Amino acid sequence: MSNPEEIISEIIRQIKPVDKRWAERAKAHLAQQARPIGSLGRLEELAIKIVAIQKSLEPRLDRRVVLVMAGDHGVVEEGVSAFSQEVTAQMVANFVKQGASINVLANQVNARVIVVDLGVAADLSGQAGVVHKKVDRGTRNFTQGPAMNRDQALQSIINGIEVFQETDRAIGIHILLTGDMGIGNTTPSSAVIAAASGYLASEVVGRGTGIDDAGLRRKIAAVEKGLRHNQPHSKDPIDILTKVGGFELGGLCGAILAAAAKGVPMLVDGFISTASLVLAYLFQERVLDYVFASHLSNEQGHQRALEYLRLQPILDLGLRLGEGTGAALALPVIDAALRVFREVAPFDAARVTVGQEKDRPRII
Repeated sequence: MSNPEEIISEIIRQIKPVDKRWAERAKAHLAQQARPIGSLGRLEELAIKIVAIQKSLEPRLDRRVVLVMAGDHGVVEEGVSAFSQEVTAQMVANFVKQGASINVLANQVNARVIVVDLGVAADLSGQAGVVHKKVDRGTRNFTQGPAMNRDQALQSIINGIEVFQETDRAIGIHILLTGDMGIGNTTPSSAVIAAASGYLASEVVGRGTGIDDAGLRRKIAAVEKGLRHNQPHSKDPIDILTKVGGFELGGLCGAILAAAAKGVPMLVDGFISTASLVLAYLFQERVLDYVFASHLSNEQGHQRALEYLRLQPILDLGLRLGEGTGAALALPVIDAALRVFREVAPFDAARVTVGQEKDRPRII
């Protein structure tokens, strides 16, 4: 099978709903633990979801991977970022040298960081430590026409699928954390979310790297112009990606689809990762069975995107960095939920006296 659309369609066909019977087993297991039912709130919900995904009452997430997809964007010509495009390649080099925030936070949770060049404007072919999946040297300025052609959009998704599958074959991924790098990429992310959800540009565009009021007005205008000029179809993820997206967004979308197809849970990072998730969701809504929203970004559009996807973030720390940092910070919460699930003693083993079932606290 070599046709990109056929490959993507086959991946989508492999995405199955999680087995609700395992969720019920998980609930029954938690109900026997020596504490009031539901007393650990969302920790219990997180554990139940992992059990349903893994189909095991001994859930573990030992092998964890952060995929950081990188790409550049022609729309930076519109003055939408406080940083120049060269910073993308510089930060990729910093990831490889273990000097970035995501490296520090990933090391803390024993996660492996894999850096992927989907569309950095610079030539990184000689850069060791980078997975080379470049589609092109950055997208075009979507205020002047489509960000890429359809073949490039499809290729970016295929490349993301391949990165996940190659990594999974090599080490066996238990949980995927998504990350990104690309100066200006909050602008296409805003455009993707607006195109899919129907929100206005002014409702989803934020300050990104810290632009001033004039920069914010330029950014809103760029998104409005890109949507008006290109008219992406709200239900067609390939059309949206082609017209106003980015290569790293396509790569992350592909990785999310591939992880869901393999039955691997995911901690999706912030604004850019969630825009990629929106694209994956348009392909197949069942991807959400495998997804955890790690945190709420300080970007106003992230709240809108999570509302659109009906996801509740685990953390709210005012982050707006990307790279997968929010996902790495949320992972210990998932770890705690699974330790509680596995290790809290049942009532009989703990010799705790239990009243009538009808008197025990429950989640309403």
